[in-house]
Amino acid sequence: MTLDQAADARTRDALTAARLYYQQDLTMDAIAHELGVSRSSVSRLLSSARDTGLVEIRVRSPQDMPSRLERELRRRYGVVVHVVPMPDDTSDVDRRERVALYTARIIGQYMDSNMAMGIAWGATMSAVSRHLVEKPTHNAQIVQLNGAGNPHTTGIIYASEILQRFADAFGAVVQQFPVPAFFDHAEAKAAMWRERSVRRVLDMQRRIDVALFGLGAPGGTLPSHVYTAGYLDDDELRSLQNHGVVGDIATVFYREDGSTDGIPLNERATGPEPEELRRVPRRVCVVSGESKLPSIRGALAGRFVTDLVIDAGTAHRLLVE
Repeated sequence: MTLDQAADARTRDALTAARLYYQQDLTMDAIAHELGVSRSSVSRLLSSARDTGLVEIRVRSPQDMPSRLERELRRRYGVVVHVVPMPDDTSDVDRRERVALYTARIIGQYMDSNMAMGIAWGATMSAVSRHLVEKPTHNAQIVQLNGAGNPHTTGIIYASEILQRFADAFGAVVQQFPVPAFFDHAEAKAAMWRERSVRRVLDMQRRIDVALFGLGAPGGTLPSHVYTAGYLDDDELRSLQNHGVVGDIATVFYREDGSTDGIPLNERATGPEPEELRRVPRRVCVVSGESKLPSIRGALAGRFVTDLVIDAGTAHRLLVE
């Protein structure tokens, strides 16, 4: 038996066990007898069925569906909200990891065959990519939304690892965007944007069905990758501060009122223009930590978000402040 045949056999066994357990209410002992395996083997098959997405388990409370926080945030901001519960004393590192894990478990519902998902690289997306559940599709694409190069590195390895994990999970093809995160001169960007090879990727970005991104923030306990990995020099950081910048989406900067005009660095940035981002049918923002509150308010004010995944503590602060 080849490796592929063995993998197919394990998948069939896991699916059979899952159907017997979840749809026919057989006990693990009864399933073990029916399949001719041990009880521990059945347990491993059921775990495999959950881990690979053959089985999705949803916990719903009839009294709280959706939660009060989710209802209030949707009423106030007009977005679909997923609040990830966790203790108040959870560290920011663990908050991000738990929000990323939750996102990885639900993002498959937004992606299907013949669809394209745009990904903005960053620490949050990297965390999401490590927990993805497989959902095979066909004719699907994963599209890089912004360049990753800076004066110290091409950024190709960092960005491509994130993109490839999404592609592997969905059986999709990756379209990279091998340009700098920021050009040194707006004229250089304008010239590059006229090149046919670059226009091809820009056209693909404009046709994506889903945009998935975190929010960059210049401060906070977990500084965002774009602010700490050599993408911006001291003069550029001061310029962002002087222009009231509270965050960025795919390296395009905005203020707390959602405005982006008059921010010089945006003329050299390679992420989607705000108007282009707003045209994407579904725009999923994944964010955690109270230090990101100004960034969240700005993204919501700018109407950059249709779906928000957020930790409970930050969601509560977003309502009361």
